[in-house]
Amino acid sequence: MTELDDKDRLLLAALRQDSRQSLVALARHAGLSRSGVHERLRRLEAKGVVAGYTIRLGVEDKNPTVRALVAISFQSGKNCDHIVPHLSAMPPVVTCWSLAGTTDLMVLVECASNGDLDTIRRQISLIPGVATVQTHVALRTHFDRRD
Repeated sequence: MTELDDKDRLLLAALRQDSRQSLVALARHAGLSRSGVHERLRRLEAKGVVAGYTIRLGVEDKNPTVRALVAISFQSGKNCDHIVPHLSAMPPVVTCWSLAGTTDLMVLVECASNGDLDTIRRQISLIPGVATVQTHVALRTHFDRRD
């Protein structure tokens, strides 16, 4: 585990709030020099603590999105190598995690409608080697620390 000090935590908290902040604003927030912030961010990036800077489009207000977690179990003898390539070719599947336990994979699916979710769910169930598919629709986001 990468050791973070208080200044690193302050920088990460500030970036979570607004990843577009200037180095000067981040320096002010963390009580560091601009060059000190730049060096810390470079180190955090190199260690994989900061994996990228991104924007999240405000699509919820303009285009309602149906989000669901889809739990996938494999048929005997099948593994991620058989299933994941099919999932990665499906644009509505935005994230895929391997799990320990009775569920082999969990995917996050984002669609424009329940009908689109039903279509992608059916496509997943038809992937050779998939034994079961369980869909859990997200009703509301209470918080998201990825912001």
